[in-house]
Amino acid sequence: MAAVGTVTIVVTVFTLAFVWKTGDASPLAYLIPAVFAELATATGFYYSKAKAENRIKLRKQYGPEVYNDTKEV
Repeated sequence: MAAVGTVTIVVTVFTLAFVWKTGDASPLAYLIPAVFAELATATGFYYSKAKAENRIKLRKQYGPEVYNDTKEV
């Protein structure tokens, strides 16, 4: 997650510097959406993984009778 965030920041800064130096805004249409789509995908998978881990922890802590998440599936 940290690596994807770092790459997103680096590509964004590089693209903005390139646009400022050349005056050509066409890279904004390709580079910026590509890295932010990757960041959104990584974030979604991370939250999905965290949700699954939290379900396991809650079942262990409260027991399957108390914490039944079948309605969430």
